[in-house]
Amino acid sequence: MPANVFVLGLDLLNLESLLGMSDEYRFNRLLSIEELQEGHDIPFAELLGKATAELEHFDGRIDAIVGYWDFPISSMVPILAERFGVPGAPLRSVVTCEHKYWSRLEQQEAIEEYPRFAYLDPDDPASVDLEPPYWIKPVKAFSSELAFRIDDQDELPACLEEIRAQIGRVAEGFDYVMSLIDLPPEIEQVGARACIAEEAAVGDQVTVEGFRAEPGADPVVYATVDSLPHPDVPSFERYQYPSAVPEAVQQRMADVASRVIKQIGLAWSTFNVEFFWDRASDRLTVLEVNPRHSQSHAKLLEYVEGVPNHRYMVDLGLGRTPTVSSTGGRYRVAAKWFLRHLQDGQVTRAPTEYERGEAERAVPGVSIDVIVGEGDRLSELHDQDSYSYKLAQICIGADDESELRAKYERCRELLPFEIRP
Repeated sequence: MPANVFVLGLDLLNLESLLGMSDEYRFNRLLSIEELQEGHDIPFAELLGKATAELEHFDGRIDAIVGYWDFPISSMVPILAERFGVPGAPLRSVVTCEHKYWSRLEQQEAIEEYPRFAYLDPDDPASVDLEPPYWIKPVKAFSSELAFRIDDQDELPACLEEIRAQIGRVAEGFDYVMSLIDLPPEIEQVGARACIAEEAAVGDQVTVEGFRAEPGADPVVYATVDSLPHPDVPSFERYQYPSAVPEAVQQRMADVASRVIKQIGLAWSTFNVEFFWDRASDRLTVLEVNPRHSQSHAKLLEYVEGVPNHRYMVDLGLGRTPTVSSTGGRYRVAAKWFLRHLQDGQVTRAPTEYERGEAERAVPGVSIDVIVGEGDRLSELHDQDSYSYKLAQICIGADDESELRAKYERCRELLPFEIRP
């Protein structure tokens, strides 16, 4: 019988990739991504109760509980795995990764490749002990929400005002998660409604993805992906695989990531560690440590390697140590491109499902996810960064970078968006 794998926030795009891996799994959705991440708040305890009830009423064997999205899913997976007796990461190690200040303190114990950082009380601008330029962000946030670059100290009060107004959406639920584990005194004092200030690192932004099985095992890095900036705003233009960073630098990143994961104690989990590499100084700087793989990279690995990165998550969820291998994909290079709008506005025209499908049929090797709909106000959408608005995400496979760009430009032409200021 196929193994019953429960996926928190299972969506259609990722389901397509999961179903293509093997027929030995039966994938079951455990709550929708809309229930879990959309809305004005994230009621963690309520969501956890709903997921628990669904699992308790399931008439069959529960073989694995997994997820590839950020909070609250990343924190729910280890709690549910422990409750239902299936393999999962220790909750404490997941929270250590997700709490940005706690993660930095652990990095200090294992590596030298981290930026200068400081605790920041969002109610007290004077509490930060860094000189601009630096970034501020809540200790728990995702998709670059409420992250602001401070180039002049006079910018800080207005940014903190916006953070204070919105920090509770994630912090309330994360505070509940933190209450489930024993915390170091310095983290208990900081809590979830806090911020971190970090030196503004420079260079190429690169993410390494990997996994660690049992606690005594060495972490394994299986992919390195470039995060390429938008030319006009501090947002990403695209993710691209394979990385163009020199192999020796990629090996250094893998070594740093391995030491951090061991220090934090993450096991039975995929992970991704984001870096800056400054070509001029050859300096590496860890930006963030995430206790999950990136679903944004799934289609890229599928296009190039033949199998998405979800396979590592599923193996670990079933208590298996994954094997790194490639069956060979159809393309030599792949990218996830973000079609962005740089000012707030209201969507008066968005591609229909038929038009989206027509674009996919017209441009081979693309998968399009339209994010906005007619009537949407861009500034009211969730999962957006502080500097731009995503209209669509376009995954593209190609033989080289010039073909990647040509396919993206063709998709832009075929996707009709109209935004009223």
